[in-house]
Amino acid sequence: MKTLLRAGVLSLSLAALAPAALAQTAPAPAAPAADSMFRATTLNLSAVGEVDVAPDMATISLGVQTEAPTAQAAMQANAQQMTRVMTALNRAGIESRDIQTSNLNLSAQYDYVENQPPRLRGYQASNQVTVKVRDLDRLGAAVDATVNAGANQINNISFGLNDRSQAENQARQAAVRDLQAKAQLYAQATGHRVGRLVTLSEGTSYSAPQPPMPYMAMARAESMKDSTPVSGGELTVRVDISGLYELTR
Repeated sequence: MKTLLRAGVLSLSLAALAPAALAQTAPAPAAPAADSMFRATTLNLSAVGEVDVAPDMATISLGVQTEAPTAQAAMQANAQQMTRVMTALNRAGIESRDIQTSNLNLSAQYDYVENQPPRLRGYQASNQVTVKVRDLDRLGAAVDATVNAGANQINNISFGLNDRSQAENQARQAAVRDLQAKAQLYAQATGHRVGRLVTLSEGTSYSAPQPPMPYMAMARAESMKDSTPVSGGELTVRVDISGLYELTR
């Protein structure tokens, strides 16, 4: 009985060791073939949707620049003149929330003569604001009012939309139609059918013709019988999309 028991214990030990030995000596499974890694045929495409719309708002930068023998006098004169400009904007229908200071600067002014040290001429103060005009019918009159009030710098103007959602949605629909048409074309050309849209991403941009030079006014107008003409033209709202389609046979 003792001999049989020992033999039984020995057979169990060998049986327990066998799987471990096999695991150590068995060859590693072969890497799957490259073709088996692709479960479906896919098509990656991009498309563009554009809509031309008339702008209904504008942003304009304007301000006051003054000079005086002393820094205090230059700043004081600038403040008085800029206060009149802000009042003129309010009277032209521009709300205070649409007027934002964008630049405030004070600098010394020198005269330079050859072979002589620079001579201090005085100080120059400038104060500029960015104005959002939500009604384009008021833009020309607002510009005229600020110049009459003392604004002697108008640096730039840009146009936009108060609500961009409608134009963006129209551009999105146009882009999707273009994307779907491309997918159908490529599928037919390659002998496939469009199965489903897997992913979709987008980007949005705006563009408008830019003036050749910034609109500038460096002198106060004494009288203006006609309102300054301003043309907004058209904005192009563009949506770029990319889509990944799954194709089937």
